[in-house]
Amino acid sequence: MERDTQGVSRAEGTTTKANLVEDVARAAELTKKQAEAVVESVFQGIIASLRAGQKIELRGFGSFKLRQRGARVARNPKKSGVKVHVPPKLVPYFKPGKKLKELINQEAPVPEVASPAASAFPEE
Repeated sequence: MERDTQGVSRAEGTTTKANLVEDVARAAELTKKQAEAVVESVFQGIIASLRAGQKIELRGFGSFKLRQRGARVARNPKKSGVKVHVPPKLVPYFKPGKKLKELINQEAPVPEVASPAASAFPEE
């Protein structure tokens, strides 16, 4: 599906929030405005739970949780390698569920297409 991104280039195969809204609208037979509210509500629920320090488990999909990243000394690439202290912080982490991994790695069925080469050599 071609999409006008108004001069903003995106990598091929990137799904955006707008794509998710369209998919939800189509699947649930909602208006785009209603679907956008649903998608935004899900995202806000995830964010609120993580801010509260809770782990989120979506059976068959995966889980979101927070990890503590320790303080460190980094180098600023824009200011000739000046050392910069980076304070500790929490970062979101997603762990895919078993079912999601299976679905992603599942081989797609090859569609059977009658080709001239196949009919040239009858099975014995």
